[in-house]
Amino acid sequence: MNASLIHEAARATHEAQLPFPEIVGLLIQAGVEFYHVDYLARTTTYHDGAGEQLVVELPYENLPPVAADFDAEAVRAAILDSQLHGQTHEAFSRRVMAAGTQGYHAFLRGQRVIYTGRQGDQHIEWFPGAR
Repeated sequence: MNASLIHEAARATHEAQLPFPEIVGLLIQAGVEFYHVDYLARTTTYHDGAGEQLVVELPYENLPPVAADFDAEAVRAAILDSQLHGQTHEAFSRRVMAAGTQGYHAFLRGQRVIYTGRQGDQHIEWFPGAR
């Protein structure tokens, strides 16, 4: 994996410099197969699928606690707001954490994101145009 390109994509995500499709393009170019955002650990771990990984801390301050119960409708609303209005990753993170998302896996080749709650609840969101 190309660590400098991954750090560039992470920085662009955290500073709201590029839209999600361009971030995905950078990560694929860097050799990332999937990544896991862990709101409890405040990290994103990028994986190449062959055992290599790179961990980047989430830089956001004063994130809310992850709600105990998962609200799939609130998660869907946050996703839609990001897709339609370019919501920042930080604002998105705050919303999905308040909706009970403890983390999510973004599968770049699989073109989907799986959001999970603290009790194992899940919501699968396909990339726009996938499926």
